Amino acid sequence: MDIRVLCPGDDGLVAAASHLFDGPARADATARFIADDTHHLLIAYEDERPAGFVSGVEVTHPDKGTEMFVYELAVDEPFRRRGIGRALLERLAMVARGAGCYGMWVLTDEDNVAARATYKRTGGVPETGQVVEVWTF
Repeated sequence: MDIRVLCPGDDGLVAAASHLFDGPARADATARFIADDTHHLLIAYEDERPAGFVSGVEVTHPDKGTEMFVYELAVDEPFRRRGIGRALLERLAMVARGAGCYGMWVLTDEDNVAARATYKRTGGVPETGQVVEVWTF
């Protein structure tokens, strides 16, 4: 497995991995995301085929410093249960440490057993008592 941390100019790699996302990668959003050095997109490859990805966004607050928000993690069905998700999260944690982040966090559905198991295997600890509020524009 090869994990690549994408950089500006890697738009074609994102387009080639569109099957991993919820929908096709938009060129404008792709360019904006990977041009921002506080946004991180990592793609895992098996035999040069995009097998999974993780994206993270550094979030900074004046009294807290910077932490990494795990925006999304996905592994293509044929590549699941091979440690790709775990490897992607571990690599993102390395990127976060290198960026000076004091921690990393993610939101997931309570019944997403696979994701929660992956998060636990990489050191994630669930917090209770949280409520997600959503604004849709």
